[in-house]
Amino acid sequence: MPFPGGLWWLLCCRQGFTLLRRDYGDADREADGEAEEEASFELRAQGDQASLEVSLSQPTRTSSGSERSLLVSEEMRSLIVEKGPGPVEEDPDALVKGWLQREVRGGVKTPWIRPRKYWFVLTPDSLDYYSSNEKGAKRLGSLVLTSLCSVLWPDKQTYKETGYWSVTVFGRKHCYRLYSEHLNEAVRWVCAVQKVIDSKAPVQTPTQLLMRDVEEHCGSPEVLEQIYRCNPILRYTSSPLYAPLLPFPYGSLDQSAPGPRSYTTLRDEAVKLFNSLQQLESQRDPVPLIQGILQTCLDLPPLVDEIYCQLVKQTTEPPAPGGPGDLHYWQLLTCMSCTFLPSPPVLRFLRFHLDRTESRFPASEMAKYACFIREALGKTRGRECVPSLEEILVLMRRQEMVCTVHCPGAAACSVAISSHTTAEEVARELVSRLGLSQSPNLFALYEQSRLREQPVGSSTLLADVLTRFENLAGEEREQDAPCRLCFKHYGFLDTDNVPRDSLEFALLFEQAHEMVLRGYVPTSEETLQTLAALRLQSLNSDFSTHAPFPRLEELFPPHVLHARLPAPRPDPPPPKCRGARLRAGLLAGGLWGHSLAKQRAERDQRLRGRLREEGASTMAAIVEKWKLLQGMGRPEAMAAYVALVREWPGFGSTLFDVDLRASPVGAGPQRLWLGIGAKAVSLYKPGEPEPLDSFCYGRISSFGASDSSTFRLSVEDRDLLFETSQVDEIAQLLTTYLASTAARRPPQEPTPGPPPLDPDPAALPRGLCPVAGPWQRPPPTGSFGS
Repeated sequence: MPFPGGLWWLLCCRQGFTLLRRDYGDADREADGEAEEEASFELRAQGDQASLEVSLSQPTRTSSGSERSLLVSEEMRSLIVEKGPGPVEEDPDALVKGWLQREVRGGVKTPWIRPRKYWFVLTPDSLDYYSSNEKGAKRLGSLVLTSLCSVLWPDKQTYKETGYWSVTVFGRKHCYRLYSEHLNEAVRWVCAVQKVIDSKAPVQTPTQLLMRDVEEHCGSPEVLEQIYRCNPILRYTSSPLYAPLLPFPYGSLDQSAPGPRSYTTLRDEAVKLFNSLQQLESQRDPVPLIQGILQTCLDLPPLVDEIYCQLVKQTTEPPAPGGPGDLHYWQLLTCMSCTFLPSPPVLRFLRFHLDRTESRFPASEMAKYACFIREALGKTRGRECVPSLEEILVLMRRQEMVCTVHCPGAAACSVAISSHTTAEEVARELVSRLGLSQSPNLFALYEQSRLREQPVGSSTLLADVLTRFENLAGEEREQDAPCRLCFKHYGFLDTDNVPRDSLEFALLFEQAHEMVLRGYVPTSEETLQTLAALRLQSLNSDFSTHAPFPRLEELFPPHVLHARLPAPRPDPPPPKCRGARLRAGLLAGGLWGHSLAKQRAERDQRLRGRLREEGASTMAAIVEKWKLLQGMGRPEAMAAYVALVREWPGFGSTLFDVDLRASPVGAGPQRLWLGIGAKAVSLYKPGEPEPLDSFCYGRISSFGASDSSTFRLSVEDRDLLFETSQVDEIAQLLTTYLASTAARRPPQEPTPGPPPLDPDPAALPRGLCPVAGPWQRPPPTGSFGS
């Protein structure tokens, strides 16, 4: 009797069959029946390097099983210990063994599918699994463990979805996802596999070994030429790359960069970057592609050495030396040298490549790029941003950039900078160029926009600042654009003896006006109108109907006008009972909701009309006061303006908005101004001219950041805690004033008592030091809070 078709199919699947000279059997046996192999061009154990001879132009793929076995036979002997068909239970090399699931076929969603388990055995060389734990069980698969393998810990998400704890082991070709019902068992396997991986000697690629050979024989030209001639992997290639030149860990462990860009594994990204390099040869405009490659290296720092090696490879004996494609490689190498610093072995190999290029092609464009790169490598340090499009164009021509710095009350200054120029260097140059070297005050560069302003750290690279400006402009943030660099006072040590006819007095006048507009000069409205009139007199001289009128918000603090308007009525609170909420929701979605929106729009329109009326009356009062200043010159108007502002005791201090936890005048948090001055630290209630309390630096025992949003100030026997988003700025300004005061203080004999407050530079927040000048020295060492 013939068997039914379904039964024949079941027998074939269980027993296996032969078709077209290929063996088909159990699916699991066919998929993982062969032990994992390592390509001969890629991984070599550190102890098997004596007989290494690399003659591959690049990593290649093989489709024939016999050819592949010939390539890897020698290496597999050193990586895998051959196991015979002996009993699994008697394996003396087994470290951990037990039942695990290879893949989850059941779980919470499909509980009717019976999970299939395998017997796993971990040895010092591999992770093997068998059909059973009985004597003579057949090994179904093996994953070779090297130092590049990685293992993932079990996560709760997988447990919630499947009901099993997962253990993922990444190898070169295979990825084992193992599952266990018990967390303790999964953790035991993870720890054991990781211990085996950590015990393995580091593996090296042929590129690394050849780099070492080149370094060892750099004094023998004949040997070097033989190395390059016999190892095409060191030379230019036009075919694709199938594996990276340097070793990278298997798997995708924390390799995704934050932001809109998404990445796979480091190995895949290295191969993709080589494809991008080859596209660079034929690009008419290589700038966007260069910036994309640099961004990938910034997001994935381990790829920096790989790109350097790929660029050295592609610029070694190219088919057309000095051609457009070759020069694109050199231009990318130039941008890399100004952005990233390679590891010491790669750096030595790169320097040798530069010397070899200059000796073989003297006076060529390649030699000029090599010389520029060598000088850049001596100055390069970490970059926060990749070069902007403008910077890349400048680097491709081996030139300097022009940076525009705005000065309040003066014309903008153009300063030539490189990729390595810091804000301190530019600020020092401006101090010298503007004749401010003898000033007792401190200066610095600021990032300034319409809505915000913050000082630029002395060690910050201006190239990174310009890149941020370019990125902000690309995001089309019109409400906070444009951004620019501004040169201003950083701290005031002496405002009384500034000559009125000097440029520094113009800077002082402009910063006093900024404080007035921001509401940091508490005074009467009458005085504010007088200040606005003096501002008009300094800008336009005597009153004239044809004189240009600035906007009111450029003359008068806007918050004063807003304070005159009645406070808007708050919307009624939502009903508490369920039925009332339902009725309110239905009304809000119908005519009643449209009526409320119409009422809000009418109310806002009335407030805007009232604001325009208040602004018109204020401008009329300012103009009347301006007419009274007939005949006053610009210097006199500026001096009168500064004199009025100086009447406030807090003038010359930098004010920060803080919330005081432990208030000296009462319990509970309180919104205050924290004024950092040259002689004392003061606390002001916003809008009040007199300080609530003031502490000279002799009373302050320590200060520092308790956390990212809390600043601590210890005054004698009490601690003041301030909630603020400008913790670093406050601490750095205090440190600067202490250092400047110590530098200006004459030497005295030591007196008994506690030492003066000296902050520790190692504990300082980075990036907010002012420019160093003849009036300042580096901060002294000591203790910085507790």
